[in-house]
Amino acid sequence: MAQLVIDIGNTLTKIAVFDGEELVGAGHYPVVMDDDLGHLFINYYITSAIISTVKKEVEPWVGYLEQRCKVTYFNREMAYGIHNHYRTPQTLGADRLAAVLGAKSLYPGSDCLVIDAGTCITYDGIDAAGNYYGGSISPGLQMRFKALQHYTSVLPQVEADAGFDKFYGDDTVTAIRSGVQNGILYEVLGFIQSYSKQAESLNIILTGGDSVFLDTVLKNSIFAGYIKTEPYLVLKGLNAAIQEHND
Repeated sequence: MAQLVIDIGNTLTKIAVFDGEELVGAGHYPVVMDDDLGHLFINYYITSAIISTVKKEVEPWVGYLEQRCKVTYFNREMAYGIHNHYRTPQTLGADRLAAVLGAKSLYPGSDCLVIDAGTCITYDGIDAAGNYYGGSISPGLQMRFKALQHYTSVLPQVEADAGFDKFYGDDTVTAIRSGVQNGILYEVLGFIQSYSKQAESLNIILTGGDSVFLDTVLKNSIFAGYIKTEPYLVLKGLNAAIQEHND
């Protein structure tokens, strides 16, 4: 028997199939169709599903899914073992909570910093005792590039380049690239340094669509050896939740 784990984000919907704790299949979709889910039911014996979403509206394919298996919607009460000290827990994004739950399940009894590089970049820490006090939300890589073009009259749209390694640009395109990419680099390093001061040993976990890019630009940092990339961290957190919920 398998579980379907679904994370509906701002840009993409990530879907994974787990057999117990083992990830046996995963994909991401700009738009999910009933046929996409149908293929999964053909290939796997799926008996239950869990959905996490950052959107308010209900996706049209949810009804199809509810006809095929038991569907659970992730909520903060399902974050077992997390002591949530967020002042407004009802406003905490489900993806952020699932990410720290994933970190806790992968590295139990350890201090963790989750850096989720997607549409936004979020920084969320959890200590060895499972305490979550809050985090930070910042514009993501593509959002920064697009904002410079959108809110000015002359600056061009620029694409990211993981191979860019100067601390300055010598024309407008590379100046934008330096400002955005180095700005993110210095921001990430600053957060890591702040969290490292609070923990003797800190697991730094990168996830999200731009995690590979971040991993690349951080390769020469003093923290490089401590950084782990977990592209399916949120999905693993959701799977941990449904495993506990079904026990």
